[in-house]
Amino acid sequence: MANQGANERFWEEFHGPNMGYIEEQYELYEKDPESVDPSLKKVFDEHGAPEWMSASAAPAVNGAAQAASLDMVKVTSALKLVEAIRRHGHLDAKIYAVGSNERPPTNMLEISRYGLTEQDLKNIPADVVWPNPPVKLNNALQVVQTLKERYAGTISFEYDHVSHENERQWLQRKIDSSEFQVNLSEEEKKQLLRRLAKVEGFENFLAKTFVGQKRFSIEGLDSMVPMLDFIVQAASSDKISNIMMGMAHRGRLNVLAHVLGKPYDRIFSEFHHSPDKELIPSEGSTGINYGWTGDVKYHFGAHREIGNGEQSSTQVTLSHNPSHLEYVNPVVQGFTRAAQDDRSEPGYAKLDEEEAFGLLIHGDAAFIGEGVVAESLNMKDLPGYRTGGTIHVIANNLVGFTTNRRDGRSTRYASDLAKGFEIPILHVNADDPAACLSAISLAYEYRKKFKKDFVIDLIGYRRYGHNEMDEPRSTQPILYKQIDEHLTVPHLYEKQLIEEGIVEEGTLKDFFTENEKNLREIYNNMKENETTEADVKARPGGVERPLDEIVTAIDLERLKKLNKELLKRPEGFNGFKKLEKILQKRGNMLEEGNKVDWATAEALAFASIIEDGNPIRITGQDTERGTFAHRHLVLHDIESDDTYCPLHGIEQAKASFDIYNSPLSEAGVLGFEYGYSVQAPEALVIWEAQFGDFANAGQVIFDQFVAAGRAKWGEKSNMIFLLPHGYEGQGPEHSSARLERFLQLAAENNWTVANVTSAAQYFHLLRRQAAINDEEESRPLVLMTPKSLLRNQRVAAEGSKFSELNFQPIMRQPYMTKETKKEKEKVKSLLLGSGKIMVEIEDTVEKMEDPTFETLDAVRVEQIYPFPTKQLKEILSEYPNLEELVWVQEEPQNMGSWYFVEGILHRMLEKGQIHRYVGRPHRASPSVGEPNIHKTEQRRIINEALQLSKGGNKS
Repeated sequence: MANQGANERFWEEFHGPNMGYIEEQYELYEKDPESVDPSLKKVFDEHGAPEWMSASAAPAVNGAAQAASLDMVKVTSALKLVEAIRRHGHLDAKIYAVGSNERPPTNMLEISRYGLTEQDLKNIPADVVWPNPPVKLNNALQVVQTLKERYAGTISFEYDHVSHENERQWLQRKIDSSEFQVNLSEEEKKQLLRRLAKVEGFENFLAKTFVGQKRFSIEGLDSMVPMLDFIVQAASSDKISNIMMGMAHRGRLNVLAHVLGKPYDRIFSEFHHSPDKELIPSEGSTGINYGWTGDVKYHFGAHREIGNGEQSSTQVTLSHNPSHLEYVNPVVQGFTRAAQDDRSEPGYAKLDEEEAFGLLIHGDAAFIGEGVVAESLNMKDLPGYRTGGTIHVIANNLVGFTTNRRDGRSTRYASDLAKGFEIPILHVNADDPAACLSAISLAYEYRKKFKKDFVIDLIGYRRYGHNEMDEPRSTQPILYKQIDEHLTVPHLYEKQLIEEGIVEEGTLKDFFTENEKNLREIYNNMKENETTEADVKARPGGVERPLDEIVTAIDLERLKKLNKELLKRPEGFNGFKKLEKILQKRGNMLEEGNKVDWATAEALAFASIIEDGNPIRITGQDTERGTFAHRHLVLHDIESDDTYCPLHGIEQAKASFDIYNSPLSEAGVLGFEYGYSVQAPEALVIWEAQFGDFANAGQVIFDQFVAAGRAKWGEKSNMIFLLPHGYEGQGPEHSSARLERFLQLAAENNWTVANVTSAAQYFHLLRRQAAINDEEESRPLVLMTPKSLLRNQRVAAEGSKFSELNFQPIMRQPYMTKETKKEKEKVKSLLLGSGKIMVEIEDTVEKMEDPTFETLDAVRVEQIYPFPTKQLKEILSEYPNLEELVWVQEEPQNMGSWYFVEGILHRMLEKGQIHRYVGRPHRASPSVGEPNIHKTEQRRIINEALQLSKGGNKS
């Protein structure tokens, strides 16, 4: 079976009269293998019966005499050679501008390897080895020469790993016929030369004007800009609404200037440390809004609108990108999916893959080296993440910073990772700009037809060191000797056009002179910045505003109606009886005397949000059911396995509700959802970790995008992160969502961090977050969510908490709160904490025989950042004899909230007051691995918090 596919492809090469002859000979072979020519016996021994002999229609036998006159061993060998050219032509292709000496030698395409001579090939008619060739060919030698030009020239291909036969045949037909190649007119060739001159001239100007500054030059990969020009024009012609781009540093300034249209003077002004002068753009220069702290110039993105002659236009967006290069990939895919989804109607959002497409430019070392690339590629065909194909361009400059290829990857090509995802790969020599245009044309057409990814390995070089300040000749001396002696792309292309008689000698020099004059004029007309020191810009007013006053309560009758609709099922739907029995119990949770649990509160919040017209998208590794079997928002028919989402049955819904189980990925999925939230600011985008600890694997997305994106780039996200958190004896990897990390990143109201203890609080937080969608107040929400508490009645809340209250950053602790002034005068210690530990303290106190704590009161801090300082000060003022603030937590002292709140509490102390910590000691690991030890520790923390060893109630 392993060779079945190869055998089928072998027999596909026989057509017409040869089929009849082979069939006759195989019938003789079946009776007596020795009765046929030895060469044919060898073929039948190796490949078995011709695959067509099992078909119902018999092949024609006309011309069998001609086939019989051929040496079938030679024919078979010629067919193998032809197949080898198609499959392995890339091994001998002219795809390296420099550095080809590092390529392993191959004889895969040598005629002698197949026991053939040129005369043997001349003796075989062309149509025997290539039926119906697109050009007139007389013999197999001409076939071999033609196919080598098409498969082993400055473009080469790898697509044999693509399992879909129709895609392989389409690609082979396109390549065999050269139909995909872009044929430029003389005028278009001149314009291409002018464009290349502009690309190189811009880099030369920056090098001369801003000496010694980093710019991550495009030089050596100059053809990338015309490639991007081509695809933007093609998308505009097809009336595609959005092109979403992401790229690393290499060539970014050039792409910003020439593809995104970022003004030259804006780019010049960002070279702030120029020794010449501090610059600001001249009056009338197009402004680009960034965050208040800004970023280095080669991290910024940009946005451009391109009209296509009608009312519609194509938006081109280049994403902002930090130095964690490939992490922008899923972000851009999220942008793309958000642009493709229609969220205006109930049910799942309606996907239109023609609305947008993604284009990602990767580094060669990073594409194979960064795991987030594989995570992103894996999303390409998943229901919740597909975008109808992303075009990938590997900006291959042969070196990763100072690391050679042999040290950076275990594969032949940087692109080999894509083979595992059955993505076609094209390698092209960046020194051949016309071939590069053909490459991007094929990629675009493939994506358009099959709605799938395509990879272009654009192989060039890097003319200077990694950032122009490095000296590459110390680490790549041989390679840079070749580069030093190598003509640049514009000079090579000018030489070609001179030979074709299209331009005259000196044309390129004229283009360079014209560009230099234009750039110098722009630079000289810029104003000198009179300020001696640049200040960080003020934050937008919305960022500064607190969210406490937002009304999130809902009329109880409205909630009851929504709850009733959540229990509807389509006619004939056969739900799992055991589960349905549990779900139907939710029907009376809002009635007097009952309480609403966490999962029902969430479903009611979601229902009310889409009823208000705000779309929702929630994803995670087990989100449809919920890791802890609590959510059940996607039900399965036990007879048909059809699915139904109860939120799609809300009659009054005015927006979509998307819920998807994600792949087993954190960094990739987090990036995708973040990108979606930025592109679709009106949607409430939620990511749920399977366990909160798993967010660790997405730390780059949290650090570089979510926490700092608005401050650096002005990029707004209102995303919610649900991170199951709580110490329950499940060991180090299933206890902590690393609350301390989010608090360490908390500043400038960049997000909200909460650890709530009530289903109603969760309900109000979700609705509050939806209320600030697409507003200046927008900010992400990091929420520590419960595990064991999901079904705890102490977390459940009566209906009035949903209809009469809003979110409370601080809550009084049940069974401990002092009501009267006289009681409060006796309080000497105020216990503060958040999350599950406070519920366990509540449970402990209620079970006491005589729970009197005259000198101790307690409050729950439900929102840790921004810390509710004002509310806590008001509470503290009620205790005239307070001596200490006690912070309790179940996390180790070097984790959790303590180090964040310690300074805040210290600043609130009056003279003579102290603050102290109760919890686990400093630990390297988040928790112990033995459940019994955990229980002992937990009891000790609760006892110490309640001061049971200091004269409190001992029972």
